[in-house]
Amino acid sequence: MSPVHRLAPEVKIAATVAITIAVVATPREAVWAFGVHALIVVALAAVARVPAGWLARRSLVEVPFVLLAVLMPFVGVGERVEWLGLRLSVEGLYGGFNLLVKGTLGVLVALLLAATTSTRDIIVGLDRLRCPPVLTQIATFMLRYLDVLADEARRMRTARLARGDDPRFLWQLRGFASGIGALFLRAFERGERVYLAMLSRGYTGSLPQLGGAGAGVAQWAAAATVPLVAAAIAVTATILT
Repeated sequence: MSPVHRLAPEVKIAATVAITIAVVATPREAVWAFGVHALIVVALAAVARVPAGWLARRSLVEVPFVLLAVLMPFVGVGERVEWLGLRLSVEGLYGGFNLLVKGTLGVLVALLLAATTSTRDIIVGLDRLRCPPVLTQIATFMLRYLDVLADEARRMRTARLARGDDPRFLWQLRGFASGIGALFLRAFERGERVYLAMLSRGYTGSLPQLGGAGAGVAQWAAAATVPLVAAAIAVTATILT
């Protein structure tokens, strides 16, 4: 287990948000600053022992934004420049670069958090950071019952297939939509039963405190170094731009 894994979840969540804000606040014209931000992310991945292949596969989630960034130089307005026979918008080039680099760095930082922190620990960290209790309770129940609902959806699909349903055809979307509606009703009824069971056991609107003791001063100080460096880079880039 790496040193990043051993950090308290609330520390990692706060550091992730702070690093993301620093990256977003960096002026798009400061190309060198984004290079330094990228080196920081690479260093974090190395310390956390997260494989590059794991990050690359899961970062494919931003492909739609990459396509949008590629299109921006062609559809942008304003001054244009020639490149390989193409007339590209200067504003579009800056906008595409800005979207691509900030989106990529933000996704990678979030993936590092996901790779070093379990889902339960993320909820514990949010609770310690005084996130609204309603949100943490919803996330807790979703985590608890998501697999149950997924299994129920698979059973309903198996039942439809056993009755000759073939969801590949467009005209059978009605049956699929009916199945979604039935799943929603079952989920609602299950939620009502769980809520009534909780009330009978003394539930008053708030769950017991999750997890044990929070992070100490040493962990906060250690985790603050990376966001502070990222913030210093953003401030320097803003001054020099």
